[in-house]
Amino acid sequence: MAEHMVRQMQRSRKIHLDVADMRILRELQEDAARSVAEIAKAAGLSQTPCWRRIKRLKDEGVLSATVAVVDRHALGLDFVSYAFIKLALPSRSNMEEFDRAVMHWPEVVSCERITGQVDYLIKVIVEDMRAYDDFLRNRLLALELVSDVQSRIVISTVKTSTGLPLIEA
Repeated sequence: MAEHMVRQMQRSRKIHLDVADMRILRELQEDAARSVAEIAKAAGLSQTPCWRRIKRLKDEGVLSATVAVVDRHALGLDFVSYAFIKLALPSRSNMEEFDRAVMHWPEVVSCERITGQVDYLIKVIVEDMRAYDDFLRNRLLALELVSDVQSRIVISTVKTSTGLPLIEA
């Protein structure tokens, strides 16, 4: 619990980043698998100061993970849907229960608690319509917390990015 609180406090405070930090972040977002020497060169720094900055960015929680981006089509995950979820009763305990459930569903790649007439927006990636129907029936609606689901099926993905819009200071 204490570790979770520390991470949340780190996220709530804005960390000062200079132009060099922003260049490093931009390079890492493009391809974090490159060597520090390559990132340093692209960011206009020498290797050791670049390494120190990357370490500081990790220590301060700016860099939360280094991951590989997998092509979903190569794995046969060709169906994407956004689902607007309305809870029967949006109480604190029901929201916490829904949050816990979503964390165990690998099909849900994104979950946002939102304002308005619905409570959540989730992005679901599965093999096909049959798998989505199975997800709806056997996971989402089986919770009995959910009173309404409105699905929006993706026809074509125009843009997808894992990078944030970085503006140099």
